[in-house]
Amino acid sequence: MAELLHRLGTLAARRAWTVIVAWVVILGVVGGGFAIGFTGLSSSFDIPGTASGDVIAELQDELPDFSGASGAVVFRTSDGSALTDAQKSDITALVDSAGDLPDVARVTDPFEAQTQLDTQRQQVVDGRQQLADARAQAESGQAQLDAGVAQLDQGQQQLDTGRAQLDAAPLPDAQKQAQLDELDQQQAQLDQQRAALAQQQTQLTDGLAEISAQETQLAEGAELLSFADAIRLVSDDGSTAIVNVSFGEPRLELSESSKEAVVEHFTADPVDGVDVAFNTEISQGVPEILGVGEAIGVAVAAIVLIVVLGSLLAASFPIITALVGVAIGAMATLSFSGLVQMASVTPILGVMLGLAVGIDYALFILYRHRRQLLQGADVVESIGLANGTAGNAVVFAGMTVIVALLALNITGIPFLGLMGTAGAVSVFVAVLIAVSLTPALLGLAGSRILSRRARSRIAAAGEATHPRRAARAGAPVADAAQHPRRAARTGAVATVPTAKPMSTLRAVVTMVVAIAALLIVAIPALSMRLGLPDGGSEAEDSTAYQAFTWTEDAFGAGANAPLLITAALPAGTADADVQGLQLEVARELFALDDVAAVAPVAVSDDRALAAFQVIPQEGPNAVSTEQLVRDLRALPPVDGDIELGVAGAAAINIDISEGLADVLPIYLVVVVGLSFLIMVMVFRSLLVPLIATAGFVLSLFATYGAVTAVFQWGWLGEVLGVHNAGPILSFLPVILVGILFGLAMDYQLFLATGMREAWAHGASPRLAVAQGFRAGRTVVSAAAIIMIAVFSGFIASDSVIIKSMGLGLALGVLFDAFVVRMLLMPAVMHVLGGSAWWLPRWLDRVVPNVDVEGSALERRHPAHH
Repeated sequence: MAELLHRLGTLAARRAWTVIVAWVVILGVVGGGFAIGFTGLSSSFDIPGTASGDVIAELQDELPDFSGASGAVVFRTSDGSALTDAQKSDITALVDSAGDLPDVARVTDPFEAQTQLDTQRQQVVDGRQQLADARAQAESGQAQLDAGVAQLDQGQQQLDTGRAQLDAAPLPDAQKQAQLDELDQQQAQLDQQRAALAQQQTQLTDGLAEISAQETQLAEGAELLSFADAIRLVSDDGSTAIVNVSFGEPRLELSESSKEAVVEHFTADPVDGVDVAFNTEISQGVPEILGVGEAIGVAVAAIVLIVVLGSLLAASFPIITALVGVAIGAMATLSFSGLVQMASVTPILGVMLGLAVGIDYALFILYRHRRQLLQGADVVESIGLANGTAGNAVVFAGMTVIVALLALNITGIPFLGLMGTAGAVSVFVAVLIAVSLTPALLGLAGSRILSRRARSRIAAAGEATHPRRAARAGAPVADAAQHPRRAARTGAVATVPTAKPMSTLRAVVTMVVAIAALLIVAIPALSMRLGLPDGGSEAEDSTAYQAFTWTEDAFGAGANAPLLITAALPAGTADADVQGLQLEVARELFALDDVAAVAPVAVSDDRALAAFQVIPQEGPNAVSTEQLVRDLRALPPVDGDIELGVAGAAAINIDISEGLADVLPIYLVVVVGLSFLIMVMVFRSLLVPLIATAGFVLSLFATYGAVTAVFQWGWLGEVLGVHNAGPILSFLPVILVGILFGLAMDYQLFLATGMREAWAHGASPRLAVAQGFRAGRTVVSAAAIIMIAVFSGFIASDSVIIKSMGLGLALGVLFDAFVVRMLLMPAVMHVLGGSAWWLPRWLDRVVPNVDVEGSALERRHPAHH
């Protein structure tokens, strides 16, 4: 590989314009692909196979109107007064005309819906009064019937007494018969009256039964309504109203243009005296990737480059190549958005990494080339050698980052794997540009990448003959070897002692302090919670934040976190039985802690599935809401046969967060194991990889702790623009593992290989640590500062997703580069001494010899003669 890169670097330096034109053509082709293939990004995330996903699939079959995406448009008067009739009419007109918007299934008029709710509640009151009056009337009729029956009983008794007296009286037969006929007529009249009373009794009994059934039905309806008392679409003070918008497409398939159409519709003709805002389901689009903060980060990187390289021209090359790489990598990825569904965060990782590693990788090659020029090397040969040595290390370091990012696909989470793939593409492009476009630019620049003073010094060195003057002028290492201090400044660490080892006491103290500091910073990670940002986490001037806070103020925190519950009704459920079953389910739901309201919202046509809305007491990212989702899913079947399911935005976010938390340990084990195997091959040692891996784990958990302290605990929130503390971005820990592993290996490579090279050239183990550290500290420090600057630029983003990723990566590089690689690792290797490079013989024979630094290439192609 080193020889191949040497030839590539030499060729690029000699045919610079050919290489530059080739990259311009590639940029044009990729730009054309982007123009043709880019179809937009999704602002939603999903993990297949989640519980909420199964519920949504069931809704698509039984209640398709409730399976699509939904959002809220919040109207609020500017002065806090109640909405006037004119304002209500204007809002209603907007609602009525919104039904024709693309992908919009239905739009709820808040005033009509609130009136219906209030009417239903009043109907319950009126119905109770009507039933009470009907029962009173029926009971009065019953009393009259009872009195009539008593009179009939009394008349019957009189007839029976008269008949008995007549039978006992000694009357002629004719007279007795006449009186008996008269009694029979009276009996017939009495029986007729009794039959009429019996019929009335039947009617009255049926009426009372009907009243009882209506009372039961009304009581069930009233109980169901009572569970929904906290649900409103117009606030109690009349100042705020929520328009619910339901889409016909699932949230992952809903296009940004459909959301934008809703925003445009409700803002194009403002209602006088009324402000409007849209919740995250509608307003959350593709975040701005590059802004002022990112520009400042690149500017800081430029300053560092100027200080390290001493030339404006040289400092411009890494930035130019990085920007070209970012453009190619990002557009190449986005060109496939029409074929593969991409989340809005997909290109973010590629842009972050493309900028950071693109600058760093070009810096490594340029720094090596500059050092060789200062030693009097020929320009073209120096470019080839720099590309074969530092470029070889760049390729190896880039491959470790790429492998770590591609390993995100093993998580089984599509959007995360796609993010990793997009990042890997950007890093791959950065590596290709570093080893081809950078040599071409250096070939064009020639010796002009050095300052005039440096060029004059080299010219003078060519004429100098005295060793001391030659060394001072930047002579080759072989001549400068007699002067250790000058050799150190020119980078000749492999052949001469250029630094003193640290004391063992200092090494031990450094170890203890570094480890203790990282562990202390990591403490908050013990309480880390994962989640996805809600409207309360957005920028304070954003419409999503306004909608979130207005809704919370007017309707309670839980109104921002509605849950959708499904109930599978028993087979053959009759229409008359539906309300009773709904009530039984609602009772179970309302009995749970932290439930503010429950309302039945739909029943499928075949009465196989019922849907309910549950409003939690707190917001979507509250601990209680997370626990409520778990409690709902833990409920046994209602009545033994009614299975429940939980969906809704809050439940979906919880499912995603839990899914990511589950794969984090697996991914961490894979990456750590991978890092160990790679470093055994590079450093031909067992202890050095163990030190590097342990240091990586320490810096990783310190990063988790710092991010938790800022975003979850709220520390330094005002300074960093975190105004509403909440859970950590659910996929951030996994992303940090992949990226920080790759970057940690970069720094480990550029420091430890110098130590190994010095040790292999005969330096004592502890002296080799000092020499290797001194040789690599400048370029590693510069590279780390550049990365921190670039990543920190993203902290200024209004998007909490980009902000948290930027802060996490910046802190991760800070901890790993300056605490682990430049303090802890040298101290531990000093204490270990020669045992740090121990490798069992059998393993030494098996492990391939990877010459990352290109030492063999240097022997074949010396840069100076």
